[in-house]
Amino acid sequence: QVQLVESGGGLAQAGDSLRLSCVASGRTFSSYAMGWFRQDPGKEREFVAGIGWRGTRTYYADSVKGRFTISRDNAKNTVYLQMNSLKPEDTAVYYCAADRTAYRVVPTIGRQEYYWGQGTQVTVSS
Repeated sequence: QVQLVESGGGLAQAGDSLRLSCVASGRTFSSYAMGWFRQDPGKEREFVAGIGWRGTRTYYADSVKGRFTISRDNAKNTVYLQMNSLKPEDTAVYYCAADRTAYRVVPTIGRQEYYWGQGTQVTVSS
């Protein structure tokens, strides 16, 4: 069973940057695609960004494209989400996600395809 521990959330002002980190354990990290999702209260969890197992393919939601960057460090079993030019609408609980299927080159946006971390709150004020 994979374990995911997120960190790096917090309070920010519009225009600021934050970097989220997620450390994975329990299986071979480098063999799996990783992703980030977010969820507002009362809304469905939505895909934010994903990175394939090789780290060569990434995919972003339109709402964050050009502002957020996902990356991974296989030596540290860690996936990152660099968030720049934050907006109040980025406020949500952010969840690290680990693909259930190995060797996916292109990350999937399907929620049912992932294991989840506990989430970290990001709050952006205007």
